Amino acid sequence: MKKGRRVQLAALPFRLVDGQLQILLITSRETRRWVIPKGWPERRVPPHVQAAREAHEEAGLIGRIATEPVGQYRYLKRLDDGSLRPCQVDVFLFDVTEELDDWPERHEREKRWMTPQEAAQAVVEGSLSELILAIARIHAGSAPPAGDEPQPPLVVATVH
Repeated sequence: MKKGRRVQLAALPFRLVDGQLQILLITSRETRRWVIPKGWPERRVPPHVQAAREAHEEAGLIGRIATEPVGQYRYLKRLDDGSLRPCQVDVFLFDVTEELDDWPERHEREKRWMTPQEAAQAVVEGSLSELILAIARIHAGSAPPAGDEPQPPLVVATVH
């Protein structure tokens, strides 16, 4: 990793309701912007497992997560000292199978299910918005996956 560039891992929570794709967004703790669950990598934890942990800690979600990122986006992360640092976020699809009533950050965030179009409008990061809309097009069958490659496999992630 180059000095100055940071990488985070994120889960993009989704579900199907009556065949319609829905995306779950949460608010960030400080600015209250709509975001997806994300966090820093941890030593000896596979990236997809860490992304699933973030979905559990930040949104109380359990489900199946892709083993490979579906895409990535970039944003400027405000650090504790107030400085801004470019950050890349690797995004893993997260098929939500259960929502918990109690989770670590439930008093710090709001969460909301949205249509892909609502979610794309709610997030500030343009490349995340584009990624959400691309996934919606793939789900709707109006666009093939990038490079006609198979979608990353989903696995059941164990969260402790």
